[in-house]
Amino acid sequence: MKDLVFQPAKKLARLIRTGKLSASEVMRAHIAQIERVNPQVNALVTFLPERGLRAARALDARLARARGKAGAALPPLAGLPIAYKDLVPTRGIRTTWGSPVYRDHLPEQDHALVERLTAAGAITIGKTNTPEFGAGSQTFNAVFGATRNPWDLSKTCGGSSGGGAVAAACGMLPFADGSDLAASLRNPGNYCNVVGFRPTPGRVPAWPNANAWDTQSVLGPMARSVEDAAFLFAAMAGPDPRAPVSIDEPGRVFARPLARDFRKLRVAFTRDFGGLPMDPRVLEVIDAQRKVLQSLGCVVEDACPDFSGATEAFETIRAVSFAARYAPLLKTQRHLLKDTVIWNIEQGLRVTGEQYGRAEVLRTQLFHRMREFLSRYAFLIGPVNQLPPFPVDTDYPRQIAGVKMGNYLDWMKSCYYVTITSHPAISVPAGFTRDAAPLPVGLQIVGRHRDDFGVLQMAHAFEQATGIGRQRPPVAL
Repeated sequence: MKDLVFQPAKKLARLIRTGKLSASEVMRAHIAQIERVNPQVNALVTFLPERGLRAARALDARLARARGKAGAALPPLAGLPIAYKDLVPTRGIRTTWGSPVYRDHLPEQDHALVERLTAAGAITIGKTNTPEFGAGSQTFNAVFGATRNPWDLSKTCGGSSGGGAVAAACGMLPFADGSDLAASLRNPGNYCNVVGFRPTPGRVPAWPNANAWDTQSVLGPMARSVEDAAFLFAAMAGPDPRAPVSIDEPGRVFARPLARDFRKLRVAFTRDFGGLPMDPRVLEVIDAQRKVLQSLGCVVEDACPDFSGATEAFETIRAVSFAARYAPLLKTQRHLLKDTVIWNIEQGLRVTGEQYGRAEVLRTQLFHRMREFLSRYAFLIGPVNQLPPFPVDTDYPRQIAGVKMGNYLDWMKSCYYVTITSHPAISVPAGFTRDAAPLPVGLQIVGRHRDDFGVLQMAHAFEQATGIGRQRPPVAL
């Protein structure tokens, strides 16, 4: 059973499709792993094993009837279990947004992502943990408590897609969905030694969505390998008429082979994204990756775009979005909201029209500076986070390398500097710290606007050269 749950998702799907494994066997293995490991890490917060087994048995019966008949092709994810992030509405399945306000909420409709992955054959078995409204890269909330890092249970797994990252890392799921506004796919991917991919805004449609024009928060995949992340992403991506910013290109373009020759490709390497404070344990791992990139044939140069104005633009636009979404709750349910959510809403309510307009101008300038920078380099490569996983009972770090953090967002700058430019970025396992319990460190690869496939190819090549992502947390073995 333990060997089965760590098989690649793409391989499991192929074995089910060819009849060498039943969907029920795959489902039972993952259910057993969840029952064994989840009490230690608290990654899944709603668990529906009987629902998953019924769907798996129904698929097996369908396959038995169809065996030997023409036209019996299965959708790509058929038989693979999935548990959606608890920010994603699932019809008839509790969706809390990690908030006491919605502790017992049962949505009446599925999110477009759920519709799409269900059509692709994935079987829903529950929901994964997230901080309240996805606010903060530390997965804890007053409804379900904290999700723990499987490499060191005393540490955070990151967030806000922390439950999904831990579930994938521990073999409880073959892959996971997530979302990323500041860092929420890349940060937990980095902290859990899995892949977290933030695609170009519009790649994965978001519906229902209070702001259909939002291009800061995106949906994306997490998995134990880049190939499996691309496998899930191919099913997630593609246009939807209900999402006006969705990109027309179909998801199947991401199902192509990822192998690519990177010889003589010029890439930019940054240790600190232009002067951010960095924990020396992170730098030790990141600095060693230059040689890996060179071994792939890349021409590696020290360079970084000008991120001036990124903090003002990001924090202003984020604050306004929080006010737009949650200000009514501040009036009626303030006592149920965590302090950082209250702070972010109140920040948004204080923003003037002039300030918001300036933030959008700064954002535009940042996009063009990044675009021009990446016309000279194929990729920008550097750290994901500025420090390793910190204690799980700390809501956010107050300082990094002796530099004080001003608010709960400050420590995410190495990720949200990229967010505000709308360029795709991925976290891929790169190594471990020398702590008594070694902690994962990821490499962030940023690509040209809409070059999502190129980012996946670069990450795949790096992953194949290092093999770091093949290591599994002891708690899951």
